[in-house]
Amino acid sequence: MKILMVSAEAVPFAKTGGLADAVSAMSLALAKLGHDVRIVLPRYYKIDRKKLSLVPGALGVAAGQEEAWVGVYETTLSDASKESPCVRVYFIDHEKAFGRDGVYGTKSESDFHDNPYRFALLCHGAFQVCRKLGWFPDIVHAHDWSACLAPVLLKHVIRCGDFAKTASVLTIHNLGYQGQYAKDSFPALGVDWNLYYGAGFERNGALNLLQAGISCADMITTVSPTYAREIQTVEGGFGMDGLLRVRSDVVRGILNGADIATWNPKTDKLLPAQYDASSLAGKAVCKRALQERLALPVRDDVPIVGMVGRLVDQKGVAEVFAPTYGSLYRMCTQMDVQFAILGSGEAWCENEIHELQSKLPNMRAIIGYDEEVSHLIEAGSDFFLMPSRYEPCGLNQMYSLLYGTLPIVRNTGGLADTVENYNEETGEGTGFMFNSLTPNAVFDTVGWAVYAYYNKKAHIKAMQLRGMKKDFSWEQSARAYEVVYKEALFRGCGV
Repeated sequence: MKILMVSAEAVPFAKTGGLADAVSAMSLALAKLGHDVRIVLPRYYKIDRKKLSLVPGALGVAAGQEEAWVGVYETTLSDASKESPCVRVYFIDHEKAFGRDGVYGTKSESDFHDNPYRFALLCHGAFQVCRKLGWFPDIVHAHDWSACLAPVLLKHVIRCGDFAKTASVLTIHNLGYQGQYAKDSFPALGVDWNLYYGAGFERNGALNLLQAGISCADMITTVSPTYAREIQTVEGGFGMDGLLRVRSDVVRGILNGADIATWNPKTDKLLPAQYDASSLAGKAVCKRALQERLALPVRDDVPIVGMVGRLVDQKGVAEVFAPTYGSLYRMCTQMDVQFAILGSGEAWCENEIHELQSKLPNMRAIIGYDEEVSHLIEAGSDFFLMPSRYEPCGLNQMYSLLYGTLPIVRNTGGLADTVENYNEETGEGTGFMFNSLTPNAVFDTVGWAVYAYYNKKAHIKAMQLRGMKKDFSWEQSARAYEVVYKEALFRGCGV
Protein backbone atom coordinates (compact mmCIF):
# COMPACT_ATOMS: atom_id res chain seq x y z
CA MET A 1 0.00 0.00 0.00
CA LYS A 2 0.91 3.65 -0.40
CA ILE A 3 0.59 5.32 3.01
CA LEU A 4 0.86 9.04 3.79
CA MET A 5 1.50 10.03 7.41
CA VAL A 6 0.33 13.54 8.30
CA SER A 7 1.76 14.73 11.61
CA ALA A 8 2.89 17.85 13.43
CA GLU A 9 6.02 16.06 14.63
CA ALA A 10 8.33 13.12 13.95
CA VAL A 11 11.82 12.31 15.20
CA PRO A 12 14.48 13.39 14.60
CA PHE A 13 13.00 16.53 13.03
CA ALA A 14 10.54 17.83 15.65
CA LYS A 15 9.50 16.36 18.97
CA THR A 16 7.46 17.39 22.00
CA GLY A 17 6.52 13.88 23.20
CA GLY A 18 5.89 10.26 22.33
CA LEU A 19 3.88 11.14 19.21
CA ALA A 20 7.09 12.00 17.35
CA ASP A 21 8.71 8.67 18.24
CA ALA A 22 5.61 6.71 17.28
CA VAL A 23 5.13 8.33 13.85
CA SER A 24 8.70 7.66 12.74
CA ALA A 25 8.94 4.16 14.19
CA MET A 26 5.55 3.16 12.76
CA SER A 27 6.52 4.48 9.33
CA LEU A 28 9.81 2.58 9.29
CA ALA A 29 8.14 -0.63 10.48
CA LEU A 30 5.52 -0.42 7.73
CA ALA A 31 8.20 0.31 5.13
CA LYS A 32 10.06 -2.78 6.30
CA LEU A 33 6.91 -4.80 5.54
CA GLY A 34 7.04 -3.56 1.94
CA HIS A 35 4.75 -0.52 1.97
CA ASP A 36 5.55 2.82 0.33
CA VAL A 37 5.34 5.14 3.35
CA ARG A 38 5.83 8.90 3.28
CA ILE A 39 5.53 11.58 5.97
CA VAL A 40 4.44 15.21 5.65
CA LEU A 41 5.51 17.66 8.37
CA PRO A 42 5.78 21.43 8.80
CA ARG A 43 9.28 22.84 8.41
CA TYR A 44 9.76 24.50 11.74
CA TYR A 45 12.38 27.17 12.33
CA LYS A 46 14.87 24.70 13.85
CA ILE A 47 14.75 22.27 10.90
CA ASP A 48 17.70 23.40 8.80
CA ARG A 49 16.85 23.89 5.12
CA LYS A 50 20.50 23.24 4.25
CA LYS A 51 20.09 19.62 5.32
CA LEU A 52 17.05 19.16 3.06
CA SER A 53 16.51 19.00 -0.70
CA LEU A 54 14.20 21.54 -2.31
CA VAL A 55 11.37 20.17 -4.42
CA PRO A 56 11.35 22.60 -7.40
CA GLY A 57 8.42 24.98 -7.79
CA ALA A 58 6.16 26.73 -5.30
CA LEU A 59 2.92 25.12 -4.18
CA GLY A 60 -0.45 26.84 -3.82
CA VAL A 61 -2.37 25.83 -0.67
CA ALA A 62 -5.98 26.88 -0.10
CA ALA A 63 -5.89 27.29 3.68
CA GLY A 64 -7.37 30.42 5.21
CA GLN A 65 -9.39 32.81 3.12
CA GLU A 66 -6.89 33.14 0.28
CA GLU A 67 -4.37 30.86 -1.36
CA ALA A 68 -0.99 30.64 0.35
CA TRP A 69 2.23 29.81 -1.46
CA VAL A 70 4.56 27.39 0.26
CA GLY A 71 7.84 25.67 -0.47
CA VAL A 72 8.37 21.94 -0.22
CA TYR A 73 11.53 20.26 0.96
CA GLU A 74 12.35 16.60 1.31
CA THR A 75 14.74 14.14 2.94
CA THR A 76 14.75 10.50 3.94
CA LEU A 77 14.36 8.75 7.26
CA SER A 78 16.10 5.47 8.04
CA ASP A 79 16.47 3.30 11.12
CA ALA A 80 19.63 2.86 13.17
CA SER A 81 20.63 -0.29 11.29
CA LYS A 82 20.43 1.47 7.88
CA GLU A 83 19.20 -1.88 6.55
CA SER A 84 15.47 -1.14 6.33
CA PRO A 85 13.90 0.76 3.41
CA CYS A 86 13.99 4.53 3.77
CA VAL A 87 10.88 6.64 4.34
CA ARG A 88 10.57 9.86 2.37
CA VAL A 89 9.77 12.92 4.47
CA TYR A 90 8.31 16.12 2.99
CA PHE A 91 8.26 19.50 4.73
CA ILE A 92 5.76 22.30 4.16
CA ASP A 93 7.77 25.52 4.29
CA HIS A 94 5.87 28.70 5.16
CA GLU A 95 7.75 31.29 7.15
CA LYS A 96 4.75 33.08 8.66
CA ALA A 97 3.14 29.88 9.91
CA PHE A 98 6.11 27.73 10.89
CA GLY A 99 9.13 30.02 11.07
CA ARG A 100 9.12 30.28 14.85
CA ASP A 101 10.27 28.34 17.88
CA GLY A 102 7.88 25.73 19.21
CA VAL A 103 5.61 23.16 17.59
CA TYR A 104 2.29 24.10 19.21
CA GLY A 105 3.41 27.02 21.36
CA THR A 106 6.16 28.36 23.59
CA LYS A 107 6.53 29.06 27.30
CA SER A 108 5.31 32.62 26.75
CA GLU A 109 2.45 31.53 24.44
CA SER A 110 1.58 27.96 25.37
CA ASP A 111 -0.82 27.53 22.45
CA PHE A 112 -0.28 29.66 19.34
CA HIS A 113 -3.47 31.58 18.55
CA ASP A 114 -3.13 30.80 14.83
CA ASN A 115 -2.73 27.02 15.22
CA PRO A 116 -5.93 26.34 13.23
CA TYR A 117 -4.38 28.12 10.26
CA ARG A 118 -0.93 26.59 10.76
CA PHE A 119 -2.21 23.03 10.77
CA ALA A 120 -4.73 23.71 8.01
CA LEU A 121 -1.67 24.57 5.89
CA LEU A 122 -0.19 21.22 6.87
CA CYS A 123 -3.31 19.21 5.96
CA HIS A 124 -4.22 21.03 2.73
CA GLY A 125 -0.53 21.02 1.86
CA ALA A 126 -0.26 17.25 2.35
CA PHE A 127 -2.76 16.64 -0.46
CA GLN A 128 -1.08 19.26 -2.63
CA VAL A 129 2.27 17.53 -2.17
CA CYS A 130 0.68 14.30 -3.42
CA ARG A 131 -0.63 16.10 -6.50
CA LYS A 132 2.74 17.71 -7.14
CA LEU A 133 4.49 14.33 -6.95
CA GLY A 134 1.83 12.46 -8.89
CA TRP A 135 1.77 10.02 -5.98
CA PHE A 136 -1.69 9.23 -4.61
CA PRO A 137 -1.91 7.23 -1.39
CA ASP A 138 -4.22 4.39 -0.51
CA ILE A 139 -4.23 5.59 3.11
CA VAL A 140 -3.95 9.04 4.64
CA HIS A 141 -2.98 8.41 8.26
CA ALA A 142 -3.59 11.48 10.47
CA HIS A 143 -2.00 11.74 13.90
CA ASP A 144 -3.74 13.61 16.73
CA TRP A 145 -5.77 16.83 16.61
CA SER A 146 -3.31 18.85 14.55
CA ALA A 147 -3.80 16.53 11.55
CA CYS A 148 -7.56 16.08 11.94
CA LEU A 149 -8.46 18.34 9.03
CA ALA A 150 -6.99 15.69 6.68
CA PRO A 151 -9.78 13.09 7.17
CA VAL A 152 -12.35 15.91 6.97
CA LEU A 153 -10.98 17.09 3.63
CA LEU A 154 -10.86 13.55 2.31
CA LYS A 155 -14.45 12.76 3.25
CA HIS A 156 -16.14 16.04 2.35
CA VAL A 157 -13.96 17.79 -0.22
CA ILE A 158 -11.54 15.70 -2.25
CA ARG A 159 -12.52 12.02 -2.23
CA CYS A 160 -12.89 12.07 -5.97
CA GLY A 161 -10.63 11.85 -9.00
CA ASP A 162 -7.13 10.87 -7.96
CA PHE A 163 -8.17 10.45 -4.30
CA ALA A 164 -11.34 8.44 -5.03
CA LYS A 165 -9.79 5.28 -3.62
CA THR A 166 -7.99 6.89 -0.69
CA ALA A 167 -9.17 6.09 2.85
CA SER A 168 -8.36 7.79 6.14
CA VAL A 169 -7.16 6.56 9.52
CA LEU A 170 -6.93 8.77 12.60
CA THR A 171 -4.70 7.77 15.51
CA ILE A 172 -5.51 9.37 18.85
CA HIS A 173 -2.25 9.48 20.78
CA ASN A 174 -3.71 11.47 23.67
CA LEU A 175 -7.40 12.37 23.90
CA GLY A 176 -6.63 15.08 26.44
CA TYR A 177 -5.39 17.34 23.62
CA GLN A 178 -8.20 18.20 21.21
CA GLY A 179 -7.40 21.43 19.36
CA GLN A 180 -10.17 23.63 20.79
CA TYR A 181 -10.43 27.20 19.52
CA ALA A 182 -12.96 30.00 19.20
CA LYS A 183 -15.57 29.74 16.44
CA ASP A 184 -14.09 32.74 14.65
CA SER A 185 -11.01 30.60 13.91
CA PHE A 186 -13.05 28.43 11.55
CA PRO A 187 -12.38 30.46 8.35
CA ALA A 188 -8.67 29.76 8.86
CA LEU A 189 -9.33 26.12 7.94
CA GLY A 190 -10.12 26.98 4.33
CA VAL A 191 -13.35 24.97 4.09
CA ASP A 192 -16.99 25.93 3.56
CA TRP A 193 -19.00 27.09 6.58
CA ASN A 194 -21.50 24.26 6.07
CA LEU A 195 -18.83 21.89 7.40
CA TYR A 196 -18.74 23.67 10.76
CA TYR A 197 -21.73 21.56 11.73
CA GLY A 198 -21.71 19.08 8.85
CA ALA A 199 -18.23 17.69 9.58
CA GLY A 200 -18.53 17.85 13.38
CA PHE A 201 -16.29 20.83 14.20
CA GLU A 202 -18.84 22.56 16.44
CA ARG A 203 -18.65 21.84 20.16
CA ASN A 204 -20.29 24.10 22.74
CA GLY A 205 -20.24 27.00 20.30
CA ALA A 206 -16.53 26.63 19.59
CA LEU A 207 -14.21 24.78 17.21
CA ASN A 208 -12.94 21.30 18.11
CA LEU A 209 -10.54 19.81 15.56
CA LEU A 210 -10.28 16.37 17.15
CA GLN A 211 -14.06 15.97 17.25
CA ALA A 212 -14.22 16.59 13.49
CA GLY A 213 -11.47 14.06 12.88
CA ILE A 214 -13.27 11.43 14.96
CA SER A 215 -16.49 12.18 13.07
CA CYS A 216 -14.94 11.86 9.62
CA ALA A 217 -12.14 9.26 9.74
CA ASP A 218 -12.84 5.90 8.12
CA MET A 219 -11.04 4.11 10.96
CA ILE A 220 -9.87 5.33 14.37
CA THR A 221 -7.04 3.85 16.40
CA THR A 222 -5.54 4.54 19.79
CA VAL A 223 -2.16 3.48 21.07
CA SER A 224 -3.22 0.63 23.36
CA PRO A 225 -6.24 -1.70 23.65
CA THR A 226 -7.12 -0.64 27.20
CA TYR A 227 -6.97 3.05 26.27
CA ALA A 228 -9.36 2.34 23.37
CA ARG A 229 -11.89 1.15 25.95
CA GLU A 230 -11.17 3.90 28.47
CA ILE A 231 -11.78 6.75 26.03
CA GLN A 232 -15.32 5.44 25.50
CA THR A 233 -16.14 5.99 29.19
CA VAL A 234 -17.27 9.18 30.92
CA GLU A 235 -14.21 9.02 33.19
CA GLY A 236 -11.68 8.72 30.38
CA GLY A 237 -13.44 10.30 27.44
CA PHE A 238 -12.69 14.02 27.96
CA GLY A 239 -16.16 14.78 26.63
CA MET A 240 -15.62 12.66 23.47
CA ASP A 241 -16.90 9.40 24.98
CA GLY A 242 -20.39 9.68 23.50
CA LEU A 243 -19.12 10.26 19.97
CA LEU A 244 -16.55 7.48 20.35
CA ARG A 245 -19.24 5.06 21.51
CA VAL A 246 -21.30 5.98 18.45
CA ARG A 247 -18.26 5.20 16.30
CA SER A 248 -17.10 2.22 18.39
CA ASP A 249 -17.38 -0.13 15.40
CA VAL A 250 -14.35 1.59 13.81
CA VAL A 251 -12.26 2.13 16.97
CA ARG A 252 -9.26 -0.15 17.46
CA GLY A 253 -6.52 -0.20 20.08
CA ILE A 254 -3.01 -1.07 18.84
CA LEU A 255 -0.16 -0.98 21.31
CA ASN A 256 2.79 1.14 20.23
CA GLY A 257 6.08 -0.63 19.88
CA ALA A 258 9.34 0.50 21.46
CA ASP A 259 12.56 1.59 19.80
CA ILE A 260 14.47 -1.57 20.64
CA ALA A 261 17.46 -0.49 18.55
CA THR A 262 18.03 2.46 20.90
CA TRP A 263 16.67 0.93 24.09
CA ASN A 264 18.58 -2.33 24.44
CA PRO A 265 20.79 -2.88 27.50
CA LYS A 266 22.95 -5.33 25.55
CA THR A 267 24.03 -2.67 23.03
CA ASP A 268 23.31 0.64 24.82
CA LYS A 269 26.46 2.77 24.42
CA LEU A 270 25.17 5.37 26.88
CA LEU A 271 25.62 2.92 29.75
CA PRO A 272 28.88 2.35 31.65
CA ALA A 273 28.32 -1.41 31.23
CA GLN A 274 26.06 -3.46 28.99
CA TYR A 275 24.12 -6.52 30.08
CA ASP A 276 21.33 -8.90 29.11
CA ALA A 277 19.16 -11.63 30.62
CA SER A 278 22.05 -14.11 30.65
CA SER A 279 24.00 -11.94 33.09
CA LEU A 280 22.89 -8.93 35.14
CA ALA A 281 26.39 -8.03 36.33
CA GLY A 282 26.37 -4.92 34.15
CA LYS A 283 23.16 -3.75 35.78
CA ALA A 284 24.93 -3.62 39.15
CA VAL A 285 27.65 -1.47 37.56
CA CYS A 286 24.97 0.88 36.22
CA LYS A 287 23.36 1.08 39.66
CA ARG A 288 26.59 2.26 41.26
CA ALA A 289 27.18 4.69 38.41
CA LEU A 290 23.69 6.14 38.89
CA GLN A 291 24.27 6.63 42.61
CA GLU A 292 27.57 8.36 41.91
CA ARG A 293 26.08 10.52 39.13
CA LEU A 294 23.26 11.79 41.37
CA ALA A 295 25.32 11.93 44.60
CA LEU A 296 23.24 9.26 46.31
CA PRO A 297 24.91 7.08 48.97
CA VAL A 298 26.64 4.26 47.09
CA ARG A 299 25.01 1.07 48.34
CA ASP A 300 24.44 -2.20 46.51
CA ASP A 301 21.89 -3.40 49.06
CA VAL A 302 19.26 -0.63 48.77
CA PRO A 303 16.57 -0.48 46.08
CA ILE A 304 16.48 2.53 43.77
CA VAL A 305 13.14 3.78 42.46
CA GLY A 306 13.54 5.76 39.24
CA MET A 307 11.25 8.31 37.62
CA VAL A 308 11.72 9.93 34.19
CA GLY A 309 9.13 12.08 32.48
CA ARG A 310 7.04 15.22 32.34
CA LEU A 311 6.08 16.69 35.70
CA VAL A 312 2.44 17.32 34.82
CA ASP A 313 -0.92 16.37 36.28
CA GLN A 314 -1.49 13.50 33.83
CA LYS A 315 1.56 11.74 35.29
CA GLY A 316 0.21 11.69 38.85
CA VAL A 317 2.87 14.04 40.19
CA ALA A 318 0.62 15.67 42.81
CA GLU A 319 0.12 12.34 44.57
CA VAL A 320 3.90 11.91 44.74
CA PHE A 321 5.33 15.40 45.25
CA ALA A 322 2.61 17.76 46.52
CA PRO A 323 3.30 19.51 49.83
CA THR A 324 1.47 18.11 52.87
CA TYR A 325 -0.14 15.13 51.13
CA GLY A 326 2.34 13.81 48.52
CA SER A 327 3.78 10.38 49.30
CA LEU A 328 7.45 10.92 48.45
CA TYR A 329 8.50 12.40 51.79
CA ARG A 330 6.89 9.52 53.67
CA MET A 331 8.47 6.93 51.37
CA CYS A 332 11.93 8.41 51.80
CA THR A 333 11.66 8.71 55.58
CA GLN A 334 9.81 5.47 56.34
CA MET A 335 11.46 3.06 53.89
CA ASP A 336 15.07 2.08 53.24
CA VAL A 337 14.98 3.18 49.61
CA GLN A 338 16.52 5.70 47.21
CA PHE A 339 14.81 7.83 44.53
CA ALA A 340 16.40 8.98 41.26
CA ILE A 341 14.30 11.53 39.33
CA LEU A 342 14.68 13.23 35.96
CA GLY A 343 12.05 15.54 34.50
CA SER A 344 10.59 18.98 34.04
CA GLY A 345 7.14 20.52 33.92
CA GLU A 346 4.90 22.49 36.22
CA ALA A 347 6.75 25.11 38.22
CA TRP A 348 5.21 24.16 41.58
CA CYS A 349 6.40 20.59 41.11
CA GLU A 350 9.93 21.56 40.13
CA ASN A 351 10.12 23.86 43.17
CA GLU A 352 8.81 21.15 45.50
CA ILE A 353 11.35 18.65 44.19
CA HIS A 354 14.15 21.14 44.95
CA GLU A 355 12.71 21.57 48.46
CA LEU A 356 12.42 17.81 49.06
CA GLN A 357 15.93 17.23 47.78
CA SER A 358 17.32 19.64 50.37
CA LYS A 359 15.69 17.60 53.14
CA LEU A 360 16.13 14.03 51.93
CA PRO A 361 19.60 12.48 51.51
CA ASN A 362 18.11 9.43 49.74
CA MET A 363 16.34 11.40 46.98
CA ARG A 364 18.10 13.19 44.13
CA ALA A 365 16.71 14.83 41.02
CA ILE A 366 17.77 16.57 37.83
CA ILE A 367 15.28 19.12 36.53
CA GLY A 368 15.34 19.09 32.74
CA TYR A 369 16.12 16.31 30.32
CA ASP A 370 19.36 14.44 29.74
CA GLU A 371 19.36 11.47 27.34
CA GLU A 372 22.33 9.76 28.99
CA VAL A 373 20.88 10.13 32.48
CA SER A 374 17.51 8.79 31.31
CA HIS A 375 19.21 5.61 30.07
CA LEU A 376 21.22 5.38 33.29
CA ILE A 377 18.08 5.65 35.43
CA GLU A 378 16.36 2.92 33.41
CA ALA A 379 19.37 0.63 33.77
CA GLY A 380 20.53 1.50 37.29
CA SER A 381 17.17 1.52 39.07
CA ASP A 382 15.52 -1.53 40.58
CA PHE A 383 12.01 -0.13 40.15
CA PHE A 384 10.45 2.52 37.91
CA LEU A 385 7.48 4.54 39.20
CA MET A 386 4.73 5.63 36.77
CA PRO A 387 1.64 6.66 38.79
CA SER A 388 -0.19 8.06 35.75
CA ARG A 389 -3.69 9.45 36.02
CA TYR A 390 -4.13 8.11 32.50
CA GLU A 391 -1.56 6.73 30.06
CA PRO A 392 -2.56 6.14 26.43
CA CYS A 393 0.42 3.88 25.82
CA GLY A 394 3.56 4.79 27.71
CA LEU A 395 7.07 3.87 26.70
CA ASN A 396 9.11 4.10 29.88
CA GLN A 397 7.48 1.03 31.39
CA MET A 398 8.50 -0.93 28.26
CA TYR A 399 12.05 0.38 28.48
CA SER A 400 12.09 -0.54 32.17
CA LEU A 401 11.02 -4.11 31.49
CA LEU A 402 13.65 -4.51 28.78
CA TYR A 403 16.30 -3.17 31.19
CA GLY A 404 15.31 -5.50 34.05
CA THR A 405 13.78 -2.66 36.06
CA LEU A 406 10.38 -3.55 37.51
CA PRO A 407 7.60 -1.01 36.85
CA ILE A 408 5.36 0.29 39.63
CA VAL A 409 2.33 1.57 37.74
CA ARG A 410 -1.30 2.51 37.94
CA ASN A 411 -3.66 0.02 36.28
CA THR A 412 -4.60 2.18 33.28
CA GLY A 413 -4.16 2.42 29.50
CA GLY A 414 -0.98 1.03 28.02
CA LEU A 415 0.42 0.38 31.49
CA ALA A 416 -2.29 -2.23 32.02
CA ASP A 417 -1.50 -3.79 28.63
CA THR A 418 2.23 -4.16 29.20
CA VAL A 419 2.73 -4.86 32.91
CA GLU A 420 1.55 -8.02 34.67
CA ASN A 421 0.86 -7.59 38.37
CA TYR A 422 3.07 -9.43 40.84
CA ASN A 423 1.61 -12.52 42.51
CA GLU A 424 3.53 -12.89 45.75
CA GLU A 425 2.39 -16.50 46.19
CA THR A 426 3.64 -17.79 42.83
CA GLY A 427 6.20 -15.12 41.93
CA GLU A 428 4.47 -14.51 38.58
CA GLY A 429 4.25 -11.04 37.07
CA THR A 430 6.52 -8.32 35.76
CA GLY A 431 5.67 -5.38 38.01
CA PHE A 432 3.52 -3.87 40.75
CA MET A 433 0.13 -2.28 40.07
CA PHE A 434 -2.49 -0.23 41.91
CA ASN A 435 -5.94 0.98 40.87
CA SER A 436 -6.98 4.24 42.57
CA LEU A 437 -4.60 7.15 42.20
CA THR A 438 -4.11 8.36 45.78
CA PRO A 439 -0.97 9.19 47.79
CA ASN A 440 -1.68 6.19 50.01
CA ALA A 441 -1.98 3.85 47.02
CA VAL A 442 1.39 5.05 45.69
CA PHE A 443 2.96 4.71 49.14
CA ASP A 444 1.55 1.22 49.71
CA THR A 445 2.53 -0.11 46.27
CA VAL A 446 6.09 1.21 46.48
CA GLY A 447 6.20 -0.32 49.96
CA TRP A 448 5.01 -3.64 48.53
CA ALA A 449 7.79 -3.57 45.91
CA VAL A 450 10.43 -2.63 48.49
CA TYR A 451 9.23 -5.46 50.76
CA ALA A 452 9.59 -7.93 47.88
CA TYR A 453 13.07 -6.58 47.12
CA TYR A 454 14.26 -7.38 50.64
CA ASN A 455 12.24 -10.54 51.29
CA LYS A 456 11.45 -12.18 47.91
CA LYS A 457 14.74 -11.94 46.06
CA ALA A 458 14.11 -15.04 43.92
CA HIS A 459 10.78 -13.57 42.81
CA ILE A 460 12.40 -10.24 41.94
CA LYS A 461 15.10 -11.94 39.85
CA ALA A 462 12.54 -14.08 38.01
CA MET A 463 10.38 -11.04 37.28
CA GLN A 464 13.38 -9.14 35.93
CA LEU A 465 14.29 -11.94 33.53
CA ARG A 466 10.66 -12.35 32.46
CA GLY A 467 10.40 -8.65 31.61
CA MET A 468 13.68 -8.59 29.71
CA LYS A 469 12.38 -11.30 27.36
CA LYS A 470 9.27 -9.33 26.33
CA ASP A 471 8.76 -8.51 22.65
CA PHE A 472 7.93 -4.82 22.22
CA SER A 473 9.09 -4.56 18.62
CA TRP A 474 7.13 -2.46 16.14
CA GLU A 475 6.65 -5.32 13.68
CA GLN A 476 3.58 -6.79 15.39
CA SER A 477 2.07 -3.30 15.73
CA ALA A 478 2.71 -2.60 12.04
CA ARG A 479 0.93 -5.82 11.05
CA ALA A 480 -2.06 -4.77 13.13
CA TYR A 481 -2.13 -1.46 11.25
CA GLU A 482 -2.15 -3.36 7.96
CA VAL A 483 -5.45 -4.93 9.04
CA VAL A 484 -6.86 -1.51 9.98
CA TYR A 485 -5.80 -0.03 6.64
CA LYS A 486 -7.59 -2.77 4.73
CA GLU A 487 -10.75 -2.20 6.75
CA ALA A 488 -10.49 1.57 6.17
CA LEU A 489 -10.31 0.99 2.41
CA PHE A 490 -13.37 -1.25 2.53
CA ARG A 491 -15.39 1.15 4.70
CA GLY A 492 -14.31 4.34 2.99
CA CYS A 493 -13.96 3.31 -0.62
CA GLY A 494 -15.57 -0.11 -0.91
CA VAL A 495 -12.27 -1.70 -2.00
